[in-house]
Parts: sequence; structure tokens; C-alpha cells
Amino acid sequence: MATDVVSSLLARPHLLDVPVVLLLGGPYVMLNGDRLEIPDGSKRLLVFVAMGSGRVDRRYAAGSLWPVGNDGRAAGNLRSALWRLKCAGIDLLESDKCTLMLRPGTVVDVRILCDWAARLVEGSATEADLYAVNWRNDVMDLLPGWYDDWVIFERERIRQRLLHALEVLSRRLALAGRCAEAVEAAISAVSADPLRESANKVLIEAHMAEGNLVEGRRAYLRYRDTVRRELGVEPGRELASLVRLDLDLNPVPNRGAGAASTQWLVPSRVAT
Repeated sequence: MATDVVSSLLARPHLLDVPVVLLLGGPYVMLNGDRLEIPDGSKRLLVFVAMGSGRVDRRYAAGSLWPVGNDGRAAGNLRSALWRLKCAGIDLLESDKCTLMLRPGTVVDVRILCDWAARLVEGSATEADLYAVNWRNDVMDLLPGWYDDWVIFERERIRQRLLHALEVLSRRLALAGRCAEAVEAAISAVSADPLRESANKVLIEAHMAEGNLVEGRRAYLRYRDTVRRELGVEPGRELASLVRLDLDLNPVPNRGAGAASTQWLVPSRVAT
């Protein structure tokens, strides 16, 4: 699977032995333990329905997926895509004259991941949710190489939800004393978006929670240099104040000539 965190979520008892549509690192289908490749002519239809919530209007799906030509041609393409799925042994779509939907009991990896993220953001995460920390950043890039508008908007929506979840996860882990995992979660968020200030903030907080003040200062300076170079701006006052507060409480000692070797740890003055 595309990422260890998805594997751990899908391995929970109530999700075993059910059909799974995998969009991360796919698309493909896992059915009875076997990996089934989706026919090229049916991929976009299955993904379109899998990314929807509930029933999808049949005419809307046909028009969105096959916008070139008339409605009759689009409807014919949709029927052909459904037929190819059944021939491939992937009979996961129910359809009638008006709507399409996934068969009950079918699981979509993106939905499971987004539900996990929602529990973290809403404050209802379980202890098991806090152990889903193994992460690879390819999970942030849903369906790479797909440039349909409906994919692009959904990709960004999911990316933002996951970034927020990683930030919350890092803070929850730090509060639980699991600082090493908190740092890893924060690094995952920063790696996905190096210019995201909130992600860099939780990384600095995780380092400081672990007592690694130098690492916190180094993370700040790395972010400061990045936004200066890429955007021509300074970090926000709140982030700078976080590091300065630590400096006030833990000043760098003046050791004469030796002090110059640690001077790089002190952030420069924030522009006003």
C-alpha cells in the first residue's frame, strides 16, 4: 500500500475481509486478499464514484467524465466502463437509471484516512489513532498525473485535512510524552509543505518538549531562511516569539571568544 499509516488503519478488525478501493498509490482494488487492476477505460468512473459521498447522479458522472460530445455518447461511455469493471471481476458499483454508488461494505482508503484525520482535528481521536504515525509523504499526492478539475480540488482538500491532522497529532503525542513520535509527525507535515508556518511551529514545539532547545532554534532558522529565500518575508511574530521566549529563559552563555561559535543559534531581529 502507499503508506504505512493507511495499512495500519485498514488492518483494524472491522475492516478485514472487505473489498477495498485504493486510490493512494493506485488506483487498484483489493478483493479477498488479491490485487485486481482496474481496466484503463473504467478507472476514472470507479475513482469518481469512490471519491463521492453516497449516491452520484448518473448523468452528472457521465457529463463530468466524458464532457466532449453529446449526452448520448457520454451515457454510452459510462455503460461501457461499467461493463469492463464487471468483466474484470470488480463488481463494486451499483447502478440504476438515475444514480451510481459503491456497493455497501466497500471501503475506500482515502475515506478511512480522512476519517482518522477528522477524529484528530475534532478532538475525538482514540488511543489507537495516536499509534498511526508511520508516514510517507506520497500519501499527500492523491492520484498523481491526474489533472481533472474534480481530482485537483479533492487532492488539495485532502492534503489540507491531513496537514492539520499531523499538526494535531504532533501536539497530542508531545503531551503524552511521546516526543520522538511528535517530532516525526511534525517533520512529515513540514516535508509535505516546507513553507507552512503552523507545521514548522509544531516541529519547534516538539523539539522543545523533548528538551532539545538547539534543535528547536535550528528548525526556526531553517524555516526563516526558507521563507526569506522563497517569499522574501520574515516568519510570523508568534513563531519568532516562541523561540525568543526560550532564549530569554535559556540564554546562550557568553564565553568570550568561544561565544562566536554558538552565535548562529540566536535568531536575527524580526522585521517590523
